[in-house]
Amino acid sequence: MAVETLTFGCRLNAYEAEVMKSEAEKAGLDNAIIVNTCAVTAEAVRQAKQAVRKARRDNPAARIIVTGCAAQTEARSFGDMPEVDLVIGNNDKMKAESYTPMVFGSPLNDKVQVNDIMSVRETAGHLIEGMDGRARAFVQVQNGCDHRCTFCIIPFGRGPSRSVPMGLVVDQIKKLVANGYSEVVLTGVDITSYGPDLPGTPTLGKLTQSILRHVPDLPRLRISSIDSIEADEALYDAIASERRLMPHLHLSLQSGDDMILKRMKRRHSRDDALAIVGKLRSLRPGMVFGADIIAGFPTEDDAMFENTRAIVAEADLTYLHVFPYSPREGTPAARMPQVNKRVARDRAAILRAEGDKQFAKLCATRLGQIENVLIERDGLGRTEQFVPIAVAGTEPGELLSVKVTKISADGLVGEPLRAAA
Repeated sequence: MAVETLTFGCRLNAYEAEVMKSEAEKAGLDNAIIVNTCAVTAEAVRQAKQAVRKARRDNPAARIIVTGCAAQTEARSFGDMPEVDLVIGNNDKMKAESYTPMVFGSPLNDKVQVNDIMSVRETAGHLIEGMDGRARAFVQVQNGCDHRCTFCIIPFGRGPSRSVPMGLVVDQIKKLVANGYSEVVLTGVDITSYGPDLPGTPTLGKLTQSILRHVPDLPRLRISSIDSIEADEALYDAIASERRLMPHLHLSLQSGDDMILKRMKRRHSRDDALAIVGKLRSLRPGMVFGADIIAGFPTEDDAMFENTRAIVAEADLTYLHVFPYSPREGTPAARMPQVNKRVARDRAAILRAEGDKQFAKLCATRLGQIENVLIERDGLGRTEQFVPIAVAGTEPGELLSVKVTKISADGLVGEPLRAAA
């Protein structure tokens, strides 16, 4: 075994895992497992520790390295695990020198090598040639977060917001396109905060326009989760005018109730969320939205929950990422009056069922339509609106026009017509 990665959590972690693997191999590391953790919920931390124990049982001779957000915020708890050889902080996990074999067992080894993430002020543009076996690639444009939502530990795992210069982002995407990638997803921790720390203070919208202008051969560009209240006019312009920018956005919504949003210390209201969704759909008919939603946030009563349940249909949200609230030590929400855990789980299940209905409704509207589909693995791809679709007899990386013939449990089924324009 050379270097294997186990990744938990967000799309940014998936991108970073590719960089870490490359950097570790560059440093000469072998027979190693890097566990890239997530700290967004207590359950995510538990799963990471479970994976560490399993990795040790299955690979008794391997070096096990733990990094990521949970390693940053709970470094000592991972360092105390006998299965772990090294804990690396978030700022150092993308550096080859962090993985040199001489680090292990050296005299300086406290095996916990985690620095103060809040002192970090720059994010490098880590260039990769691609992501193995995928037609879609993620490109990190931003890291960290300056906001302090009362439920969130992530700023203490990622540090302050910092942006990758536009030129480096464009260069990365040019390289990916040259290597045959047809879709790029811009990702980060809070990507709508992109740019204030860079010369000229660019915005996410200006970055998007620059990518599409300077990489004309890129067929599809996608934007990952955004904080809609931070969206700038250039982003609205790009959504309205650039057909290569996919009609699918994922919103950091969290709740549909104004009092809960205030207690979360979010910066948007319920009406703000509805207005932004309406504006984007007027600019780009057919726009599809997903959303992150927390069920059972402290003090959430039945009426507050019903407001969140109702906004799913009112905003016509399709792809829901629903989490029962999980208290994170050190956050203000952990000190608020808590909702019963079973109630939170039940509410999360109700919201997921609402999301399933919304997804089925979207699929029904696509029956008989012709879709541009990017095949991601043998026989499976996604439409521009991010709907999974099965297309028999196709190969990863193909971009095709496909007629939708059936609805399946997982999405759609289609027949290829020709290469997409």
